[in-house]
Amino acid sequence: MGAVIRVLVVDDQQLLRRGLVMLFGTVDGFDVVAQAAHGAEALAVLRSREVDVVLADAKMPIMDGIELVRRCAQAHPDLPVLVLTTFDEPDVVQGAVAAGAAGFLLKDTSIESLAEAVRAVVAGGLVIDPRVARLALAAPGDEDGESSVLAVLTPTEREVAVLVAEGLTNQAIAERMMLAEGTVKNHVSALLRKLQAPDRTVLALTLYKALHSESRL
Repeated sequence: MGAVIRVLVVDDQQLLRRGLVMLFGTVDGFDVVAQAAHGAEALAVLRSREVDVVLADAKMPIMDGIELVRRCAQAHPDLPVLVLTTFDEPDVVQGAVAAGAAGFLLKDTSIESLAEAVRAVVAGGLVIDPRVARLALAAPGDEDGESSVLAVLTPTEREVAVLVAEGLTNQAIAERMMLAEGTVKNHVSALLRKLQAPDRTVLALTLYKALHSESRL
């Protein structure tokens, strides 16, 4: 068994925080080591506690989940933040993604799916609930521009791009393509450069949108 994943749960509703603690208690490999009622309190916790992942509600008083994602990206760039919410408005989803969230799930996600998502983002992956993926990709953009994104890629880069768009980590891509992980890392760096993406989250969403746009042609 691998190392236990240390979780910080951030939600303004105490009942929901307790519910998540209880749910994670039923799954091996997780430990909710701290809780917070809003983003500012979570940042205070992070100054004194080591955690592997943050689960944050999108809408909270004092400091919401989107601002927490933004602050964590600055102060704790290697710490993934997975946003959980009952809301599926485009501005909430797009705001979380733009801020650098490692994932976005609706709160009715099963504990099995949530645990799988947490493991994925801790490993460096990207997780977007399929029910809100369309909203995450709904930012303004033209179809021709989306197609041109793929036109600049080499055949190998395109293969890597498809797997990045699926949210796979470099290690998983390397295993799937039977390449060295360092080679995959170089291809991902090339994709970031060619597509002028600031980070892997934006890269994955850009590729996902371009690939799905192409499939409709």
